[in-house]
Amino acid sequence: MTDRFRRPARGRRIRRLSFLERHRRPIRASLVAVISLAVLSTGFAVLLNSKFSNILQFSTDDIKNRPDPDKGRALNVLVLGVDKGQKVTGSTPGMRLSEAVRAKTWPSGRYRSDTLMLVHIAANRKHVYLVSIPRDTYTTLYDNTGTPQNKAKINAAFAEWGPNGTIATVEHLTNVRMKHLALINFNGFKDITRAVGGVPIYIPTAFYDPSQKVQWDAGWQNLEGKRALQYVRTRYGLPRSDFDRIARQQNFMRALMKKLLSKGTTRNPLKLTRTLTAMTENVVVDEDWDPADMRALALSLRNTGTEDVTFLTAPVSDTKSVDGVGSIVDLDTTKSTELFTAMSEDKMDDYAEKYPDDVLKSAKEVN
Repeated sequence: MTDRFRRPARGRRIRRLSFLERHRRPIRASLVAVISLAVLSTGFAVLLNSKFSNILQFSTDDIKNRPDPDKGRALNVLVLGVDKGQKVTGSTPGMRLSEAVRAKTWPSGRYRSDTLMLVHIAANRKHVYLVSIPRDTYTTLYDNTGTPQNKAKINAAFAEWGPNGTIATVEHLTNVRMKHLALINFNGFKDITRAVGGVPIYIPTAFYDPSQKVQWDAGWQNLEGKRALQYVRTRYGLPRSDFDRIARQQNFMRALMKKLLSKGTTRNPLKLTRTLTAMTENVVVDEDWDPADMRALALSLRNTGTEDVTFLTAPVSDTKSVDGVGSIVDLDTTKSTELFTAMSEDKMDDYAEKYPDDVLKSAKEVN
């Protein structure tokens, strides 16, 4: 590793991994899948530390006017799935995300993130909540310094102002301080599903996806690689389109976590090493997330199982079309405030108990 990857212009450490070199579409991040490997015994501590040490890091120093950090031990992490994006005027040809996150000027329009999730890890480390924010959520965007800009779909924040702009936008929308940010790429998702030997998914009702030209037959299927990607990015042929896609992505993550926590993965050194490698080689995190802290977090969650992880979607009040913007999603202001307050106060258990219908359905009910 050369010095230029270790220390950017601001003197901050950056760790580099392969990231988004050949693929185009976004995919949900599986940060909790990484930390769920906490089920490992301490005998794997050295392995965890060495793998986490490979993760690329970037600086968030430029963002101003952020919410006060959480005073307790609860942890909120913003997770983004990022695609390869487009070539744009003024950006270096072939620029990788690993270069873009430490460039003096973010290559506006080059990268996109259509998958956005807030991960809340309770202070007692017994429960984890994952809250998806629809990509078309209409809100005020903030740039990389935390300065308000135009109003648009939330997924435009990353395209226009990169990781820091997305952090600032999400924090102003939710009034919740994001302790960390993790970016995970499309290619990495394929590698992870292959490393674990595929993920079992149940299809309740057969249907055809005309966009991807894929026929989904009812019943159990073991999905990996391209087929897994087709599952999580399907929205055509589903009754609720993008909202059903979110449910699919959460359902797949839940099944992936179960597979990661299975004895067949955690007690197989070769499979475990391949899985950790696939994850950590395709992740970019903020520089404040030290590898030792990541390892400690993973080990602190060693007693957390899939039954302790709850999936939710930010409450929606309406969908409509806005001139010059297209189809947008309006969040339910009152209920969203209740949700994000529960997150900031580490009372997500109370919120989920109050709104049980908002929790992701069982594995056999998600089409």
